[in-house]
Amino acid sequence: MSRTISSTVHPIQRCMAASNPSAWWDGLVIEADGSTVTVALLNGTTVQLRIVGPAVAIAVGEPLAYHPVAELLSASAIITTARAA
Repeated sequence: MSRTISSTVHPIQRCMAASNPSAWWDGLVIEADGSTVTVALLNGTTVQLRIVGPAVAIAVGEPLAYHPVAELLSASAIITTARAA
């Protein structure tokens, strides 16, 4: 599947994520309101993320991956910037 990279993603973020592939956290969306999503991570914790940039259509129950060091969110065939809220 091809991924679209948001215009909010800086080259250094992509470099950080590529050089630290084991830092991605997988999870499921438990709440979404457009610019903020709450994610139940597979390690048992919950994190609230603020999506920076273009709106991403993320639905409750959807799987996603979050890279906390690079502040990237991969969901719905898009990679965008997301910061812990």
